[in-house]
Amino acid sequence: MPKLTKSTVDAAELKAKQYTVWCSDLKGFGIYIHPTGSRTYFVDYRSAEGKRRRMTIGRHGAITTEQARKLAIETMGGVVLKKEDPLLERKTRRTALTVADLCDQYLKAAEKGHVLGRSSRPKKASTLATDRGRIERHIKPLLGSKLVIDLTRADITRFVRDVASGKTAFRDRSGKNGNRVMVTGGPGAAARTTGFLGGILTYAVSEGIIPTNPVQGVKLPADGVRTRRLMPNEFLAIGGALAGEGARYDTPQAVTGAWLLALTGCRISEIAKLKWSEVDEAGGCFRLADSKSGASVRPVGKEAFDVLRSALRVQGNPYVLPASRKTGHYNGLAGYWVRLMERAGLEGVTPHTCRHSFASVAGDLGMAESTIAALLGHTGATVTSRYVHRLDSVLVATANKVCEEIYRQMTEASSI
Repeated sequence: MPKLTKSTVDAAELKAKQYTVWCSDLKGFGIYIHPTGSRTYFVDYRSAEGKRRRMTIGRHGAITTEQARKLAIETMGGVVLKKEDPLLERKTRRTALTVADLCDQYLKAAEKGHVLGRSSRPKKASTLATDRGRIERHIKPLLGSKLVIDLTRADITRFVRDVASGKTAFRDRSGKNGNRVMVTGGPGAAARTTGFLGGILTYAVSEGIIPTNPVQGVKLPADGVRTRRLMPNEFLAIGGALAGEGARYDTPQAVTGAWLLALTGCRISEIAKLKWSEVDEAGGCFRLADSKSGASVRPVGKEAFDVLRSALRVQGNPYVLPASRKTGHYNGLAGYWVRLMERAGLEGVTPHTCRHSFASVAGDLGMAESTIAALLGHTGATVTSRYVHRLDSVLVATANKVCEEIYRQMTEASSI
């Protein structure tokens, strides 16, 4: 039994069947001599449980004999000193989930109602659609091929930086009905997507896939879009863009939707999918059958109902913003909002900015936080309102006051 060197390995004769040559200098280190002429280094050891293992190291030629010897020494050192089982670890890694596989598993569980949202209820279809978008457009492109067991805090920090810098940004027409999809990235997208990734990895912890969540402790960028509010001159600019010469050829549904976004504090999805059956002018509210927080009753001001009285109605179509050529709702509100802001000369103003601004104006008028939460339909703020036929008259009066002030700022040059 010779010491394994390049010379002894090259000189080993070929036989009809595979055979083994052991190294006389290092116990457990050997090489397979195959009938085809190829030669494969391996290490033979006993695990901490006493089980005999044999793990291949590499092919002769791809690595040298001395490189193979060093790897064999490292392997056996790990077994003796750290009680490791490298072959078992290799097999485990081969069957380990990738991040892409974990995301797919998470979505299947969520679709079955096994993953609960913030309200301790199964995720809604619209939320799942947003989740899929974040997975396909950010998570899979950047982390999809990595093993979940290998994810580190450094990987997550790098992911945050890449999304924030726009590395996953793209623009195409892969949206519903060929609508343009714009993925821009940025700090807000990085913060929200990483928060969602943290939820996926929390699920992985609960399933025993990983012991800890690497997202925990990672610092997320501030989302400036979410704190942006409209000032009186900006409200006036939007009002002017909606009523000026440039609005003459605008789609009526888009104009109605933009006014409602500004005057109600509702989310864009709530306005886009609003039905006439949910509009209760006598009660001074919208009775939304479905929203981000489930069924919700929203106090609405007089000026918003004035807008609705002049809205386009299509016979047989239940939506306040009816589709132009189909029976569903109008899908162009988000795109129109972008064009409207360009006309108004405003940057960084999204439909959500209107919601935040609605709350800010309410605060300017001295409303309490609990009252503002009720006006916006935050989870838990109007739990009982969905069970009563008539809203508190004080809450309706408050909505009227806020709506009136916003309308005034949109149509007059003065401020509060």
